[in-house]
Amino acid sequence: MNHAMPLKGLDFAVIAAYFAVTLAAGLFMGRFVKNAGDFFSGGKRVPWWMGAISSYMAMISCFVFIAYAQIGYEDGLVGVLVFWSTAAAIVLGTFVFARRWQRADVATPVEYLERRYGPGVRQVVSWCGVGFRILNNTVRLYTLGIIASQFLGISLARGIALGVAVVLVYSCTGGMWSVLVTDLIQCVVLLGFSLAVVPLALDAVGGLGALRAALPDHFSFFQGHRGTWTFLAAYYLIVFIKYNGEWSFIQRLTSVPNERDAVKMGLLTAAIFLVFPVVAVLPAIAARAYLPDLPPELHERCYIEMCIRLLPPGALGLMVSAMLSASLSTLASEFNVTANVLTTDIYRRLFRPKAGDRELLLVARVGTLALASAIAVGALFVAGLGGAFEANKLLMALFGVPVVIPSVFGILWKRPNTAGVYLCLALGVTSGLLLKFLWTGLSWEAGTFIQVGVALAAFWLGALFGTSARERASREALFRQLNGAEKGSKN
Repeated sequence: MNHAMPLKGLDFAVIAAYFAVTLAAGLFMGRFVKNAGDFFSGGKRVPWWMGAISSYMAMISCFVFIAYAQIGYEDGLVGVLVFWSTAAAIVLGTFVFARRWQRADVATPVEYLERRYGPGVRQVVSWCGVGFRILNNTVRLYTLGIIASQFLGISLARGIALGVAVVLVYSCTGGMWSVLVTDLIQCVVLLGFSLAVVPLALDAVGGLGALRAALPDHFSFFQGHRGTWTFLAAYYLIVFIKYNGEWSFIQRLTSVPNERDAVKMGLLTAAIFLVFPVVAVLPAIAARAYLPDLPPELHERCYIEMCIRLLPPGALGLMVSAMLSASLSTLASEFNVTANVLTTDIYRRLFRPKAGDRELLLVARVGTLALASAIAVGALFVAGLGGAFEANKLLMALFGVPVVIPSVFGILWKRPNTAGVYLCLALGVTSGLLLKFLWTGLSWEAGTFIQVGVALAAFWLGALFGTSARERASREALFRQLNGAEKGSKN
């Protein structure tokens, strides 16, 4: 169903200005891209604060205003608590992984897998990782399509196509630096708009005190199914694993100059994610009091419906720009880092080991286009999985956990080997599918704990099958590099 709200001329002017600035920034930064290293990593010259803002923008999307807003509308502050899983994952991950990724000194997040396990694992995880990211980004693109269809009066498919087209223009042209610069622009728009909506929403329901009186249950962090400790523990667990294995997050940790900057980048990212959930979810809670009769199929759109009724012309255009900025930034980052793996870890390794920079740059841009096309097709099927939050939860548990575990824990634990990686992937995905489609009597939480346990056990026990001398020697050299710098680094 299309619930489009016609925008006024001033709104379209604001949106047009936003897109013009974004595209101009991307095209301008393209002038400074001379090789694949500049395209993918910014030449390891990225300032830590810029990396933090870009990392924050890479981890959010319209998903925030759709999925977490729905939880806020239905369960109140539980939406904030669920959203805070990202901040917790980044804080813990920063102290555990940031320095080690810097010391690994790799061009792509999966390059280290060859040193850690061997070329076979690098290829398998590259292909699996690309596949998972295509699935994962279909959810982000779906939420972007909802925003576009809602406000522009176009179909979901056309909204998806429009979003992909804009991202492709600047991410294919300027690579990492275009992503970083446009992230700065989009962050200013997103945070500015989000902060402005909060007092408007609270004023519409008579203030915070009146909202608490009208919806006392919504001001508990632990109401409803999503507020139970079992759900929160399972969700926090898979978010920790998934986000610390995010190629875009790892890419930014390795793009700053040194270890100290990597830690500062991670902590600033976490700080933003500690504050933003409150700003993003409060208007959705207010929507429950202001719009109490929204039908269930519109709960995902409660934030949008609230803004339509409260914002004047011009401000609506800014809102659309802010929401689009969230998904556009995330998708641009994902396109860039996934194309990096396709170009470096698959194309150059398998087909053209001696490819020059010009050829690799062309392949990177063609790869980005192919990825965008696959993601756009997949986004059309997200609604059939139960909407944004349910689809995201399903994909993270089924495929994200087994694919990411070898990267996340392999950089910490020396014992697991190649056999463990293959067992983790095979048994992790198989157990997830069985728990979802065959053993349907178990709750999602129980299934998640079982699947993670199976994947981790398989990863660890694979060492029983033996480790080759070549893998053992390469692994020892890598861990000397990771641990030796720990004692002597002054960065």
